[in-house]
Amino acid sequence: MISLTPDPHDFLDLDRELSCEERGIRDAVRDFAADRLSPQVADWYETGSLPARELAKDFGVMGLLGMHLEGYGCAGTSAVAYGIACRELEAVDSGLRSFVSVQGSLAMYAIHRWGSEQQRQQWLPAMAAGEAIGCFGLTEPDAGSDPGSMRTHAVRDGSDWVLSGTKMWITNGTVADVAVVWAQTDHGIRGFVVPAGTPGFTAHEVKHKLSLRASLTAELVLDGVRLPADAVFPEVRGLRGPLSCLNEARYGILCGVVGAARSSYQAALEYTLTREQFGKPLAGFQLTQRKLADLLIEVNRAGLVALQIGRLKDAGRLHHHHVSFGKMANVRAALDVARTARAMLGANGISLEYPVMRHMANLETVLTYEGTEEMHALSLGQALTGLPAFR
Repeated sequence: MISLTPDPHDFLDLDRELSCEERGIRDAVRDFAADRLSPQVADWYETGSLPARELAKDFGVMGLLGMHLEGYGCAGTSAVAYGIACRELEAVDSGLRSFVSVQGSLAMYAIHRWGSEQQRQQWLPAMAAGEAIGCFGLTEPDAGSDPGSMRTHAVRDGSDWVLSGTKMWITNGTVADVAVVWAQTDHGIRGFVVPAGTPGFTAHEVKHKLSLRASLTAELVLDGVRLPADAVFPEVRGLRGPLSCLNEARYGILCGVVGAARSSYQAALEYTLTREQFGKPLAGFQLTQRKLADLLIEVNRAGLVALQIGRLKDAGRLHHHHVSFGKMANVRAALDVARTARAMLGANGISLEYPVMRHMANLETVLTYEGTEEMHALSLGQALTGLPAFR
């Protein structure tokens, strides 16, 4: 007989809603994460390092880089499968999901969606294999939530383009072989494919981070970077280009943070079942059980949101307002779960021997990047009222 007792680790039996291919990807990424990533992630976090080149090759072999894209060496999986991979990576650390997300949903997607055929052929197969690493240059020191105010500019000089400006908080920037850079031109914002070795292009590591430490973050400086005419994306102009890429990345985030929430909840459950105070496990106290119930609900509700949004994406019915809903709801839920779980572990909650404070600190960054909570609230407000309130 099939047991009807709910599984504490999949209370609503969401995995039964996955296809065989999706479950296979879940198992492959989960096993790889347990074997290769989890044993080392605390050290990477503590030292503020990441073996990016090595991991890129591993991720490429597994088909995780640009996995939801078609052709050019990409796996061409469903959106749900990609979301599951993000979930399993972020269950280890948000920095690992960020690496895969920036590579596939920002840099690769930008080239795949907006690039010329020459640009696709030149970069995408190597990026899918993990032989080339990409980054995405949109945010600037004074242009975060308002990317239209960017100061980076590109001007024509004969048939060439010359780029000047600064980009900030760029994941993978210090190890990137290629950067997708967005700049103001006389004809609106345009995207450029910038090889990292181009004269005038430099990447400086951002240090002293207290969050997302198992991730490489850079400031990109473009000092008169000269590019040939074919370096520009041929058609797209304005914010349509970069915002479409951000929407792809936000989808990976709203799925990924379910993993961080699940990891925090599971750590709290295991700890309170084994840690004894006043003669019995912490899990035997009413206040603890109430907290565990709250965590369980938030984790499973976030999983439902991610799965439904993934199905909408695969069906071609996803709107960017749906993504705002998922990013705002799921990051908020994951952060609440991590904060509560941290407290439930007491003093042990601040140790890297447990994942919860690492998740909690990482999620503070995830709450901010790819659109702050305030910006997504305004997106939902516009969806409800038809009235934009961004300015």
